[in-house]
This record gives sequence, C-alpha cells and structure tokens, in this order.
Amino acid sequence: MAQDINLNSMAYFEAVARLGQVAKAATELGVSPSAVSQQIRATEQQFGVKLFRRENRRLILTMDGERLYRAATLAFHTLRDARAQILRQHAQRQLSLRVSPSFGTLWLAPRLSQFLARHEGWDMRIDATPELSDFMTEMVDLDLRYGTGDWGGLYVEPIIEDHVLPMCSPEYRDRLRAISDDVQEQIAHAKLIDNVKGVYRWDMFLSDHNLRAPHDAVRTGLDRSQMSMQLALDGVGMAMDSVTLGYDHLKSGRLVPFAPELGLRSFPAYWLVCPPRHTNRRIVRLFFDWIREEAAVFSAAASDLMVALGYGPVASANRPEQTNN
Repeated sequence: MAQDINLNSMAYFEAVARLGQVAKAATELGVSPSAVSQQIRATEQQFGVKLFRRENRRLILTMDGERLYRAATLAFHTLRDARAQILRQHAQRQLSLRVSPSFGTLWLAPRLSQFLARHEGWDMRIDATPELSDFMTEMVDLDLRYGTGDWGGLYVEPIIEDHVLPMCSPEYRDRLRAISDDVQEQIAHAKLIDNVKGVYRWDMFLSDHNLRAPHDAVRTGLDRSQMSMQLALDGVGMAMDSVTLGYDHLKSGRLVPFAPELGLRSFPAYWLVCPPRHTNRRIVRLFFDWIREEAAVFSAAASDLMVALGYGPVASANRPEQTNN
C-alpha cells in the first residue's frame, strides 16, 4: 500500500521550490538547512523521482518537481483560504443561514432590520435558494425550510402554522360570480394557478370539496409563490397559495379569498432546521429567540385576518412528500 503524502515534507518542498535555495527555505521555516535537505531527500524517495537539479548554486525544479510544485501550491493555497475563512467567521461573529426564496423575500426580509438593530456587530449571510443545506460539507448555521418537517438526524422546530386557500384579485372574483352563484360553475370557468412545490395544491382542494377541474383543464404551474401571486394580482386566474406569503396582499384587499365558505387548510409549514450541535452557538440561539417572537406576533395577526375574511375553524391538510417553496 502506498504511503500517505507527508504534509510536513511537502511544506519543506514547497518552500525550497519557491525560494530556490535550501538556506532560504530553512530561514523561512525556522529550521536548520540539514533538516530541510533531509525532508527533500525523503520526499524524492517517496515519489521515486528527482525533484531538483543544481544550476549555479540554485535548485531548479525537474519536470516531475514542477508538476508536484503546482499541485502543492494549489493545495496549500486552498488550505490557507479555508483557515482564513474559519478564523474570519469566528472573529467577525457571523451567522450564515439558508432560506426558501419566497419566504425569504416576502416574510423574512421585511423583518430582518429588527434583528440586525438588536444585534449590531453581527455579520449575516443569507442564501435564498430552494436547495437544502448539507451541514456536513457546508458552513451554514441553520435553514429556514418549507415542508413537512421530516428531516431525520437534525434539530427541527416549527415556527409558523401556514394557511393555504384559493385567492385572486377582487375583479377576477367578481367576474366569476357574474357567471354563476354556484362555486362549481365558477371553478369551471376559472384559470387555476398552482404552486407546484406547495404542500397543499389545487388537485387536493378540488378533491376535498368534490369539485371538478375547469372545462379546459389548463393550469399554470409555478415553483415560486411570488410568481403565482403576481399572476393572481394581474387578474390571470386564481392562485392556491400561502397566507404567510400573501398576508400583505390579503390584508390590503389586493387579493381576496375565492370562497371562504369552503374553508382553508392549516399545517406547520416553516421550520428551523440545523444539526443539534448548532443550537449551542450563541448567535443561533439569539436568532431562534428573535424569530420565535416574530412568528408568534405574525401568527396571531394571521389568525385575526382569517376571521376578518370570513373563515372559521380550520382543518389539517394531508401532507404529501416534503418540498421546498
């Protein structure tokens, strides 16, 4: 079995190759010239090739030495960069989190100034992406995930009970009501806008209420709540989407529920997720405390809004396979 590469010997080799002299390398490394020469001989023996040749009192890399030097330079540069990032993160008190795009833009971003004002001096990095963090390989403190909460091996805490309902512009609702007072007839003439990564979607809603799909059965499927709600705002059709993300539109009346008498679906949908060990970090605990407060205030306001919009008690939705909104 081949021996593992000796990183200590590689450090001696890289210094000699870069400086061209054993004595200069010894001074930089803080060792004797004989120690450097011994390590170079050991490296040549391990690789079975000559790494240097002498020219005018300087050591010149052979072809094999040049190839090894390029690899060693790249490797040490990568290691130094990683060390600098680790030290910088600890020195700067940085919080790094990943959040689902629509939730990050529509819910988290408008509230972040409060957290940053409360914790001045903390650096924050936020990646708004549907990709879930691989905590084994990525330097991420926590995720704010959308889904069903079944992520094994991680600390998982629900923070927001979401409500999902069909919503549209007031003008679009009025056009459907002008066709008929019957909900089935209204659905039959409607354009359905689906959030394809939502936990609760149009097919579930139609099945729950024994309603048939529109006559033309044409739907628009989008993977971002921002886009589906924008189409609803533009009067294109009805979006089956989240009250958490559409709260401002519903409160202002720019969007309205399609049929409050049919009810809505509620379920824990937004979660704090991280390895259990990360909960011991002070900045993570501070962020958890802050977002719990914000979520509690918002959840109370959302419940009040649902009552104002004509909704009564809510039922739980059947949750399909986990997705990321």
